[in-house]
Amino acid sequence: MADYTDDLRLAHVLADDADSLTTARFKALDLHVMSKPDLTPVTDADTAVEEGLRRTLSRVRSRDAVTGEEHGSTGHSQRRWVIDPIDGTKNFVRGVPVWATLIALVVDDEPVLGVASAPMLQRRWWASVGNGTWTGRSLLKATRCTVSDVRRLEDASLSFSSLHGWDERDRLEDFLSLSRRCWRTRAYGDFWSYMLLAEGAVDIAAEPELKLHDMAACDVIVREAGGRFSSLDGTDGPFGGNALASNGHLHEAALAFLGALPDDDNDPDSRPRGPGSVSELRRRDG
Repeated sequence: MADYTDDLRLAHVLADDADSLTTARFKALDLHVMSKPDLTPVTDADTAVEEGLRRTLSRVRSRDAVTGEEHGSTGHSQRRWVIDPIDGTKNFVRGVPVWATLIALVVDDEPVLGVASAPMLQRRWWASVGNGTWTGRSLLKATRCTVSDVRRLEDASLSFSSLHGWDERDRLEDFLSLSRRCWRTRAYGDFWSYMLLAEGAVDIAAEPELKLHDMAACDVIVREAGGRFSSLDGTDGPFGGNALASNGHLHEAALAFLGALPDDDNDPDSRPRGPGSVSELRRRDG
């Protein structure tokens, strides 16, 4: 197994640099906020962080490719750094302290390390393949993270970001059916859902529409904590445009409710069926 110790140390240095920039701009009176073509916000802090991390990587990992939320993909390599300068920009803009910089290294289409740094929460999480998931203030002062052992939906805590995305994709009823089966439902949102899952405080997290930069770091952090990370069609990894993460025990049960549809398929009875799913209830009711 490849050793990514040096890369993980670099990722922590990058996260330190990002934290310095983001904390200085958080709640700044002159924070500049713009709308991207997809109508999501971007701030001068987002762009400054990504540009700063790209400059560092161009010096110390000049052969590696980079994919970032604000500036797309550059370079061609089997090694690709994936950066989300501020995951939770809407929180950042409104003064909500729940946001993080996400940094991942993807090698041969597999996330092999990830760091999620949330400076206003004074928390950081990281993982690399074969070395587990950890949280703490530094590599030398850390506690290992492990997912929960919950095995029934009725005992599970489910986290999500919002209901709007599920409604837009005509999957709101399926998501609500899953939520009704679960013991507890909270919208912790964004990276926070997946970090809590890795710590064992949440058992299932799901979002209907995401990009690679939203998921790459979360994927390896969840997996190394003992969980599973897939798209809504059950394909493992962060490449499907959406996400379902769990402690592993509950994954198939959640997929029975949320299993993905092709975008052009509007037939509700063609959805994957499982006990208690909307499709199954409709079928039973004729």
